[in-house]
Amino acid sequence: GDLRSVLITSVLNLERLEVDLFRCAGRHHWVPATQHLFGGQIVGQALVAAAHAVSRDEQVHSLHCYFVRTGDPKVPVLYEVERTRTGKSFSVRSVKAIQHGKPIFTCQASFQLSQGSPVQHQFTMPTVPPPEELLTQDELIQKFLQNPNVAEGYRKRLTKIQAQDVPIDIKPVNPPDIFSSEPQEPKQLFWVRARGYIGETDMKVHCCVAAYISDYAFLGTALLPHRQYRIKFMVSLDHSMWFHAPFRADHWMLYECESPWAGGCRGLVQGRLWRRDGVLAVTCAQEGVIRVEQTANQSKL
Repeated sequence: GDLRSVLITSVLNLERLEVDLFRCAGRHHWVPATQHLFGGQIVGQALVAAAHAVSRDEQVHSLHCYFVRTGDPKVPVLYEVERTRTGKSFSVRSVKAIQHGKPIFTCQASFQLSQGSPVQHQFTMPTVPPPEELLTQDELIQKFLQNPNVAEGYRKRLTKIQAQDVPIDIKPVNPPDIFSSEPQEPKQLFWVRARGYIGETDMKVHCCVAAYISDYAFLGTALLPHRQYRIKFMVSLDHSMWFHAPFRADHWMLYECESPWAGGCRGLVQGRLWRRDGVLAVTCAQEGVIRVEQTANQSKL
């Protein structure tokens, strides 16, 4: 319980160069198979930069982002903050992420001073098994690898995924049958949390970690009805988040993801992060580019 999360000590730890200018020194920890910067990392780091430009009492309630170029994991990222507006209740900060002299990402984050209201409601959290009764993603992969009939090429892909040092704990509620190419409903549920300890701290810290977590496997929800195809290219176009209630990003939260639409080489996904006590903590939405091979996948067995 006392091992600090690498998301706090390294990945989301920015160096201040000037009043509203920050740099990620290039410690990316985990880079996806695409060898491009993980979108969740850019979102989380941009929110860290924006949070440095508001008072401690202001908390982020929403952010809206666009990915305009792919990120290069071999060079640092600069984050330039503009103090767009500071009001009595709400403040807006704009952030531009820069590499090779060009913007790779833009973001607007809105912060609010705490205010009470009698107008309150939320959806009901899905009923699912608790995380203690489920296998982690790594344990599921190990279970699949024990099947002697797995095709060698797919075995290598699973082993490569297993070797990735993703700083998130994940427990799928209904893991897909990886040996099947049958279409599935575009919905998935999994328990998630940051690996390591974060503890009681400024809520903005947990929001930055949640921003990192929210992008992991999110867009893949749109592919579940189309599992017969091999992915050629998949990348996020935009990402939005709304923060509703306090939470701990190092405690298990249920990530409920669904894709209401896909078409025109794009897919739309929506997500909800629930606390274990049934409180809706965060809502997310994202659209991304999805291009696939027209020929069907080969058998994994």
